[in-house]
Amino acid sequence: MNNDEVLKGMRVMIVDDSNTVRKSAELFLRPFGCEVVLAEDGFEAMSKIVENRPDIIFVDITMPRLDGYQSCMLIKKNPLYQSIPVIMLSSKDGLFDKARGRMVGSDDYLAKPFTAEGLLSIIRNRVLSKVEVQG
Repeated sequence: MNNDEVLKGMRVMIVDDSNTVRKSAELFLRPFGCEVVLAEDGFEAMSKIVENRPDIIFVDITMPRLDGYQSCMLIKKNPLYQSIPVIMLSSKDGLFDKARGRMVGSDDYLAKPFTAEGLLSIIRNRVLSKVEVQG
């Protein structure tokens, strides 16, 4: 099975208050067979996580109401969802943001604007490492 076959059927959630970011991610992922779930903020994401059980979640750090750090912390504190990889998205590529993300349980960090390859690379790495652990 090649890397791109592993992506088929993957349920990827993108949580970002920017419509451009959400739509870009969707355009990058759909051709690889990923199911894409979109949410505008952390509150919307929480209900969609319950409904859709994503395989991986990308969450923007800076959002109104419930920011990325708070969203990640809520996901990681819930035993039903804590195993879902959470990747922080930020236009700031700072050490502080990465460290704070790790403190709330994030699994990785992706700087915006991201490329299709950057997004796919993180998904492949997370999926393949999960397959190797289970296999």
